[in-house]
Amino acid sequence: MNEPFVNVAILSDEQVEFELHGVFFSNELNREFSGKFKAHIENNKVNLSTENEKFSPTEELILAPSDPISESFLLKNVTIGLQFHWEQKQNQRFSGSLKIIIENKKLTVVNIVSVEQYLISVISSEMSPTSSLELLKAHAVISRSWLLAQMEKRKNITEQEYVSEIIKEDEIIKWYDREDHILYDVCADDHCQRYQGITKLHAHNAEKAVIATTGSVLMYEDKICDARYSKSCGGVTESFENVWEDIKHPYLQKIVDYKFEPDSYETDLTSEEAAVAWISSSPKAFCNTTDEKILEQVLNNYDRKTKDFYRWKIEYTQDEIAKLLNEKSGYNFGKIIDLIPIERGYSGRLIKLKIVGTEKTLTIGKELEIRKVLSTSHLYSSAFIVEKENIENEIPQKFILIGSGWGHGVGLCQIGAAVMGELGYRFDEILLHYFTGAGIKKIY
Repeated sequence: MNEPFVNVAILSDEQVEFELHGVFFSNELNREFSGKFKAHIENNKVNLSTENEKFSPTEELILAPSDPISESFLLKNVTIGLQFHWEQKQNQRFSGSLKIIIENKKLTVVNIVSVEQYLISVISSEMSPTSSLELLKAHAVISRSWLLAQMEKRKNITEQEYVSEIIKEDEIIKWYDREDHILYDVCADDHCQRYQGITKLHAHNAEKAVIATTGSVLMYEDKICDARYSKSCGGVTESFENVWEDIKHPYLQKIVDYKFEPDSYETDLTSEEAAVAWISSSPKAFCNTTDEKILEQVLNNYDRKTKDFYRWKIEYTQDEIAKLLNEKSGYNFGKIIDLIPIERGYSGRLIKLKIVGTEKTLTIGKELEIRKVLSTSHLYSSAFIVEKENIENEIPQKFILIGSGWGHGVGLCQIGAAVMGELGYRFDEILLHYFTGAGIKKIY
C-alpha cells in the first residue's frame, strides 16, 4: 500500500483566523492565496475575507500549498487540553492543506496531511525532545497503528450501527471513542492523539524516530492493532473492553507493568480487597517513578502541574461533591451519602460506580464517565478507593478519593515505557511488553 493522507480536525469556532505562509490554491475559488485571513459562517456557507477584500461564499474551502515541503499555515487561538485542568490557547503552525467545513453550526478547520508527517507532529507533541530514541520509535509505531486502525474502522462502521451508551432508569453507562468524528478521521486533542502541527519540531528526535519506523505497525492475526496508550497505568494495565465497547482484543489485556509479578500483592484488581491493597500502597512498577529526567520525557510543562502520577489523592467536602455531581451529571442527588464500587477492571479502574444520594441513587460508567462527573475537568483515573470522614446523621462531611495512575490505562503506559527506554530496552521490547502477542510489520 502507499502512504495514506489523514484528515485532522484542529479547532471548531464561529470565526477562525489564519496566516498562509507561501502560495496556496483553492479549487473552489479558482485562485491563489497568501497572507492573513478570517473566515466566518454566513447563510450556512464559509465566508473568507481579508482586511480589504471579501471572497465568494463556498460550501467548504480547501487551500492546498503549491510546495508542501516549504510552505505552511499558522492557525490562531487553537485550544489544547480541551476540558482538562491545563486547557489553554495557542497559535500553531501546520504543513499540508487547510480545509474549512461547517459542522454543528460552527467552522471546523481540518488539516490534510500525510500520515508520516502527522506522526512526526504527534510524537513531538506527546513527547519531549529529551525522550530516548527507543521510546520515540515505540511511540511512532503505536501512534501509526492506532491511526490506521481508526481509519479502517470508519470505512466499515456507519454512524447508525455504533452504540456508545446504555441508559436505564437507575444506570447510565457511556464510553467515549470514535463516535464524535464523522466528517474527518481524527481530532487534534487528547480525545484522539495530541497533534500540534509543526509548532514543536525544532531540536526534536521525533522525525528520526518516525523515519526509522516508516510504515511499521503492530499486527495481530493479520490485522493492524487498535493500539492505545495513556500517561500512567498505575502498575497494572486495563483491558480494552472495560473502557470502550465490549470487544476483546487479545493484545489489549491486563499486564503487570514490571519485569515480574510483585511479591505480597494480588494483581487481579477486579477484587475490591485486592484493589484497596494495591491502590493504598506503592508497589514496584516501571511507571512508579518520580525521576524528573524521565518524567519530562513524557510530560509537557502543563502536564507537570502535578507530580502525583502513580498515586494521588483528592478531597471534597460534602457541599463540594454534592454540587459537583449535581452539575456534572444533570441529576439532583441531594446530599451525597456514599460512592460504592460496583465493578472494577483488571487495573482496579472502576467500570461501574453507584452514587447514593438523599434524593437519587444512580449507577454510572464506564471509566471516563466516572472521571467526568467527579471532577471539574477529568479525574486523573477511575482507579480509586473512597474514604468518608466526619459522618453526621449518616451524611459524610468529607470524601477522600485515593487513586492510581493517569488516564484509561489501556495499552502502552507512557511513563513506564520512558523508564524502560532509560533502562536500555529496545523499542520492539517495549512494544511487546505492553501489547501481548502482537508482532511488528512494515506495510509500506
